[in-house]
Amino acid sequence: MSRAISIRIPDELAEQLEGVAKETDRPRSYIIQKALESYLEDIADLQIALDRLRDKSDPLVTSAEMRKSLGL
Repeated sequence: MSRAISIRIPDELAEQLEGVAKETDRPRSYIIQKALESYLEDIADLQIALDRLRDKSDPLVTSAEMRKSLGL
C-alpha cells in the first residue's frame, strides 16, 4: 500500500530533483522515496550511536584499541 503526501520545496531543490529524475529516467516520486529511506536510516543509525554514547555501561574503545583488534 502507498500513500500520497504533498510537500512544498524550494524552486532550486525542485529543479535539482527534476534534473536527477531526467538523468536517471526515474519518476520524481521514486527519487524522493529513496532519499527519504536513506535519510531515515541515517537518523536511526545516529540515534543508536547517541544512545550508546549516553550509556555509561557501554565501554568505549579507543582508536588504538580498535586498530589493534583489527590487526592494523
